[in-house]
Amino acid sequence: MSAVLIADDDPIARELLVFRLETEGFEVRTAEDGPAALAAAQERAPDIAVLDVHMPGLSGFDVCRMLRTDPVTSAIPVIMLTASVQESDVATGFGVGADDYLAKPFNPRELVSRIEAVLARSGR
Repeated sequence: MSAVLIADDDPIARELLVFRLETEGFEVRTAEDGPAALAAAQERAPDIAVLDVHMPGLSGFDVCRMLRTDPVTSAIPVIMLTASVQESDVATGFGVGADDYLAKPFNPRELVSRIEAVLARSGR
């Protein structure tokens, strides 16, 4: 069972993601802001992190950048999940080390497929 860290400041979005991912057999941990997401990943590295870009404290971009610079967390695959789909935001996401980028609103099945694909590519 793969462990997924979901970081999103919207409690409804977190609940939806937890329900869907647990239904698909994933172990899910959540964080409601950037600092909590970073701490959770450093405490017990997930197999993959799904980060909302716009969170209090630290943005998803900041969290991804910090994960990539820490040797303990640098190999954690990251999917950015956000309403920001401007070309510059997508480029920033990939520039800080994201493995994939999914726009809100999203189809939960598509997110599950992307998580599975990124995990397969990363060998996790």
